[in-house]
Amino acid sequence: QVQLVESGGGLVQAGGSLRLSCAASVRTFSYYAMGWFRQAPGKEREFVAGIAWSRGSTYYADSVKGRFAISRDNAKNTMYLQMNSLKLEDTAVYYCAAGLSSVGTTGREYRYWGQGTQVTVSS
Repeated sequence: QVQLVESGGGLVQAGGSLRLSCAASVRTFSYYAMGWFRQAPGKEREFVAGIAWSRGSTYYADSVKGRFAISRDNAKNTMYLQMNSLKLEDTAVYYCAAGLSSVGTTGREYRYWGQGTQVTVSS
């Protein structure tokens, strides 16, 4: 039904920036709540940021507030995560997710997931 494809990951030096994209193959993209999660080596998956379907309300994990910005372009069926001032601790596989319920932090709110894109921050 819904396919999500992340892109934009890569290797970046600490303090640098990356912009991740998540393209969704869904007709009613504007009705989906979207979110970004990440999983670092040896750690469990954690919530990064989310954006609601209705009026674009955004939510951020405390660890990324002020550095990351989530946005969506409904005309392009694409969600973005602008990551600035990257830290070594941001190294992880980043996943985009979509759901028809609400933005959440557990991951259970999202039915559809992308394959992930690797972000590696070096010193």
